[in-house]
Amino acid sequence: MNSPEIKAFIREHSSLFWYIPEDKKEEISNELLLETILNYGTLANCLHLIEMFGRNNALRVLQNAKGGKKMNYYPEVYNFFNIFLSKNA
Repeated sequence: MNSPEIKAFIREHSSLFWYIPEDKKEEISNELLLETILNYGTLANCLHLIEMFGRNNALRVLQNAKGGKKMNYYPEVYNFFNIFLSKNA
């Protein structure tokens, strides 16, 4: 269950989740939220979400994606935020 702060963040960036029905958007997983914002959001959006998640939690979510069968992060995005969070977590 997402916190009210996360739900407000999702509503604010609702257009990035155009393919998800409106009534389901606030229930998306942290993994999907982080992936979408890091890939398509602005740097300010990314930093705000990382602060809401906490840097250690964001790093854990990011690195768990690497172990999956299909990683949907752009390689440049994954590399940048992996290095950034590893040094700043």
